[in-house]
Amino acid sequence: MPKTPFYFSLTILLLTLGLVHEVGSRGVPAVLQTNLENLPMQIAGYEGREDTFPQGVYDALPADLHLYRHYRSPQGSELSLYIGYYGTAKGGRSSHNPYACLPGAGWGIVESGTVEVHHVSVPQGVKVNYVVASKDGVNNVMLHWYQTAGTRVLATGFQQNIERFRGRILHNRNDGAYVQVNSLAPNKGISEVREEITKFVRKLIELLPDYWPLEG
Repeated sequence: MPKTPFYFSLTILLLTLGLVHEVGSRGVPAVLQTNLENLPMQIAGYEGREDTFPQGVYDALPADLHLYRHYRSPQGSELSLYIGYYGTAKGGRSSHNPYACLPGAGWGIVESGTVEVHHVSVPQGVKVNYVVASKDGVNNVMLHWYQTAGTRVLATGFQQNIERFRGRILHNRNDGAYVQVNSLAPNKGISEVREEITKFVRKLIELLPDYWPLEG
């Protein structure tokens, strides 16, 4: 019988074992500088102010950095920005899932999908998630996504997991963030609010790589 398949399989096995040993021996990098807190307080014509969550939220989502701000336009429109960043040591991924958390808070999801956001760095556009939830007659319009490796904008957790694996193999880091921008629409049309959020998100996606945390 030909032995080529055996030697080929043995080579693949040895290479895999060597790769696993190499990755395992490199250690886990620590967050040296979170940096996202230095995001500008003025984005796309909106002026920001800091806010905080109740302690229970921080206990449930033990991120390396929580950024929670409200941004107001000169016309009075207000957007809320939340970023939860997790370094490589914390697995690079938030357990927050708006499709579970919104219903848990009494919001009913009435519309969901993805929208394409075009910006200077990626003119072909990136897909982010779009959700409309309703409660007591008020609509909550939201765009959210996962971001990893500073520049990678990903709509699903599955995509993020692939990028985290790739980042750990190639660069020994798999940190990531959950990013959410939302606005209540008590009086405006949902499409109008979505356009306002998309304009803000377009600029935010351009800014985030410059403020991505440092690990080492």
